[in-house]
Amino acid sequence: MTPILRTERLLLEPYVPEDEEDFVALFQDTDVSRWIGDGPSTEAEDRALFGRVFTKVYARDLFDVWAVRRAGRLIGHAEIKRTDAVDGHEIVYALAPTAWGSGLGTELAQAVVAHGFGALGLSEIHATAAAENKASLTLLERIGFEHVRDIEEDDGSTTRVLTRRR
Repeated sequence: MTPILRTERLLLEPYVPEDEEDFVALFQDTDVSRWIGDGPSTEAEDRALFGRVFTKVYARDLFDVWAVRRAGRLIGHAEIKRTDAVDGHEIVYALAPTAWGSGLGTELAQAVVAHGFGALGLSEIHATAAAENKASLTLLERIGFEHVRDIEEDDGSTTRVLTRRR
């Protein structure tokens, strides 16, 4: 079961069905979705993704997925899961643009990393970011991640793989 995590300014907790509209709005924001997965999805795809959080991820206890809240409002998304792309556990996080530039991304990423090293007992944690996503790359390096390799994507873009060891 996905645990509740708290930081100085954030609450990370499992999604509830009432979060669907805010989840879809976050993932439909092109400033956010351009950096997630394969890029922007349709609203129907994002609604289906939200449904799978409950029917697959939570129902089967596959990995930890959090709604990220500040002052009671959903402002982001976070997860830590095993992926073949990095052959290990990867953190994933996204914040609404209104939360950018205030240190909340650092606070969020550090909380998920601490959970991975602590509760999950991992010895290393990975993150991926588009080579053009300078803000995420800078954040990850600032909290101790090191660039280990690049993945050349089918569309010609480059994804950076970063790793942090305990």
